[in-house]
Amino acid sequence: MSRSPLQRSPGIIPLLEQWHSQGWIRSLDLAFARFLGTLCPEAQPLVLLSAALLAHVEGQGHSCLYLELGTLERVLTAELARAVQEALPSLRDSQAWIQSLRDCPAIYQEDGADLGQPLVLSGDRLYLRRYWQFERRVAWHVVQRTQGLEHVPKAARDWLNQLFPAVNPLNLDWQKVACAVALTGKLTVITGGPGTGKTYTVARLIALLFALEKDPERLRIALAAPTGKAATRLKQSLDQALQSLAGTSLGTALSMPELIQRLPSARTLHALLGARPHTRQFRYDAAHPLDVDVLIVDEASMVHLEMMAALFDAVPASARIILLGDKDQLSSVEAGAVLGDLCREIGRYRPETAQIIQAATGIHLPEKYVDSQASSLAQHIVALQKSRRFGGRIARIARAVNAGSPASVGKRLCWGNYPEVCWIEWGSPESILPIALQGRTGVPGSYAGYLHQLQEQPDVGEAYDHWVRSVLDALDQFRVLCAVREGPWGVQSVNQEVEKYLSAAGLITVNGEWYVGRPVLVTRNDPDLGIFNGDIGVTLKPSPRSSSLRVYFARGESLRAISVSRLTAVETAYAMTIHKSQGSEFGHTLIALPADGAGVTRELIYTGITRAKTALTLITERPEAILQGVERKTQRNSGVLDWIEQFGKTSKRPGSRIPGMEVSGIGMEEEGG
Repeated sequence: MSRSPLQRSPGIIPLLEQWHSQGWIRSLDLAFARFLGTLCPEAQPLVLLSAALLAHVEGQGHSCLYLELGTLERVLTAELARAVQEALPSLRDSQAWIQSLRDCPAIYQEDGADLGQPLVLSGDRLYLRRYWQFERRVAWHVVQRTQGLEHVPKAARDWLNQLFPAVNPLNLDWQKVACAVALTGKLTVITGGPGTGKTYTVARLIALLFALEKDPERLRIALAAPTGKAATRLKQSLDQALQSLAGTSLGTALSMPELIQRLPSARTLHALLGARPHTRQFRYDAAHPLDVDVLIVDEASMVHLEMMAALFDAVPASARIILLGDKDQLSSVEAGAVLGDLCREIGRYRPETAQIIQAATGIHLPEKYVDSQASSLAQHIVALQKSRRFGGRIARIARAVNAGSPASVGKRLCWGNYPEVCWIEWGSPESILPIALQGRTGVPGSYAGYLHQLQEQPDVGEAYDHWVRSVLDALDQFRVLCAVREGPWGVQSVNQEVEKYLSAAGLITVNGEWYVGRPVLVTRNDPDLGIFNGDIGVTLKPSPRSSSLRVYFARGESLRAISVSRLTAVETAYAMTIHKSQGSEFGHTLIALPADGAGVTRELIYTGITRAKTALTLITERPEAILQGVERKTQRNSGVLDWIEQFGKTSKRPGSRIPGMEVSGIGMEEEGG
């Protein structure tokens, strides 16, 4: 009987080095296994292998490693999964695997002594300590905020009827239900796809909260989003939605201009929490909470686990948190998928909750939504289901992708080429270039529009500010979105090729890294400069006769200009990853997918498609890339719901001191995507 490579080798590290040289694991994964071996020289090879795999899956966005071979195989590449099985066939025995980890003193077990070990074993899950802490903190806060149902004032029904006039009594108005549910607790999750009216609903919720408040001038509301772009869109959308109420009967009872004026500017989460340069710590935390009564967070699907834990810590227990997002979009680049975790408890309400909803709205929930065994968390989640804005062929393709139906997606893409949707099969990276310059027939959206706008630069003053805004608006009329960063279909290559193509057409003059018209994407938070990861700006001269260059960013009603000499963490943004595009919309969106389908999943395709407002162009080198991607649904490893269930079952409310709540231990930096 032959022995496995692990048994034959003097240790696991040489095998991990081989996997690293083959590109199957990262340098960080190998380094962490080595570190653990140094920390615990007596560690078994399986323990070091588990450490490397844990670091590896954390880099893919998973917050823990499930110690079950079938689950492990689903999150590894086929090559790495085969190599792991060959190295240690005994991994098929989960109990033996778990026992080997229990025998390692470098791993903390919840029934053992906490000595600050870097790894934590919890049941069949292995964690980096800090992600174990983050999950428990998030779960604890969720349980605290969703236990029981608060009283809804009788006056709420009259206000809700004014905010949501009945059009068809047979239609179930989930927007109205969401506002009623938000009055019943300190945490509300409102999810829905494009055009379902998440910010429309929250604008009315804000009006409702002001109307019900005894002293509305003292109501403190904060608005936030993961990126600067998303924050700007949130404030603009809320202002527009509130302004639309000014001409209604409600507008005579509540001063909408005054309400809009009271509403603060939206900020990034980093700015809201007071990010400190060169550290992971924030100014606001559990010991120094935010001065806020209501916190509204948009694009919550992008909020990673660590940030969600920090956010919950910093919000007073008496304040309401409203999370808005599309549960079907991509999760954050960093580890965790909190919105997706929470929304697995969706669409089931206890009879007492249904009664509260009916009393507040007059809406009788159908029996399929009523379940006496529904969780406490489910009582505070509402899914908006009717899209009022996002329609047509783009919406139908997005729904087919979301349903996981390759046949339906293929059928809709093969309708033929329309101005609204065009699928270029067997395309190449070069196919992108003429569309980037000229658009498509019947679709004017391209980079030519914003580059021609550059030629109209006026002198400084109000006209100049108006012109800068027009350039930024024109830039958003088209964008190339890529699935990957590297290779001929990757962001870096496409940006270089588009830049060369536009230069050859005489639309830009490239003299080194910086030039007039260069669009840039911020890749790292810089609180000192007031810019944050995901912000998009454009490079311009501060005056027609100036020789200096600045990058201009939209900040709500104002502009922020920063000298190019102060910007280090930026990259050209003719093309950007679909991940980075979240929180943005573009008139004409071009999605480029590589032949091998690397990294292409259902969530990635859906997110890219739903960035398109009026036109979508999809270019694939191999048609199967998109159809196979539709079948790949991402499910991140997480224990958040398990912790919520565990904490919710305690005989009394979870106390303020839970083992592992303290922020300590050894962490790892994530690699962004």
